[in-house]
Amino acid sequence: MIGIFHVFMWYFLLVLYKGQIKGSFGIYEPITYKTGCTLWGIFFIIAGVFIIGVTRYPTRSAIICTLIMNIFCIITTITAVTLTIIELSHFNSPSYRNYGQAKLGREVSRILLFFYPLEFSVALTYSICSCSNLFRRQSDLTSVVEEAENTF
Repeated sequence: MIGIFHVFMWYFLLVLYKGQIKGSFGIYEPITYKTGCTLWGIFFIIAGVFIIGVTRYPTRSAIICTLIMNIFCIITTITAVTLTIIELSHFNSPSYRNYGQAKLGREVSRILLFFYPLEFSVALTYSICSCSNLFRRQSDLTSVVEEAENTF
């Protein structure tokens, strides 16, 4: 759900920044827009699909894939927070024609900055649960093997 929200925000910023008029001071293109930072919400959508797949068919390889995807989402969130803070800390004034669009884009970045800790906590929680599930399954397998060896 959060990933879909981020993709919609990216589309909103795309429409917002593409409509700028070139002025004598230039146009406003923040670093998060250039890197497609809000488009990274696709990774959270994919991680959600992996999590749904693991809950339906819990295999060791699926749990490992989900864990790797969630760790990647954590790294993506930390990178996005860093880029957003850099964007919000520096503001070179664009042309007066584009000032409203730049101001609105910065407000969208502030809203997204609010959602990044939520994404981080969701990905971290699922990573911890995946690790515990992975280790629990490993210990269950060793206990079954030990039990089978003891009976013979």
